[in-house]
Amino acid sequence: MAEDPAKRSAIMRAVKSRDTSPEKAVREMLRGFAPHYRLHREDVPGNPDIAYVGRKRAIFVHGCFWHGHDCARGARMPKTNADYWRAKIARNRARDIAHQEKLASLGWRALIVWECELKDRASLEAKLRGFLS
Repeated sequence: MAEDPAKRSAIMRAVKSRDTSPEKAVREMLRGFAPHYRLHREDVPGNPDIAYVGRKRAIFVHGCFWHGHDCARGARMPKTNADYWRAKIARNRARDIAHQEKLASLGWRALIVWECELKDRASLEAKLRGFLS
């Protein structure tokens, strides 16, 4: 049965692009050992979720599905409108790469934290500490 376009549109409008649960979890972790970050800096290429401007460090917290991660959730493709979703995720990935390249050209280091990495918090904390040291 085909889904109502208005219903789908309402669902998509409800998807948050900032202050998501994974992002909040990463911020909570960072508060313990690396506070003083800034959120969603529009003056930094890619508008990173978390930025340490003085250190030139940017952290992006990516949802596995939306950014095409190679984990089980990221590899799952919707059955309806699959061509649209494949193109959408490909555009997201291309945009992410462009942002990483722009940041690197300006002397910034960037880290992508995948939503699935939150399952192993000790490992993620070690990754974050290493990135920020």
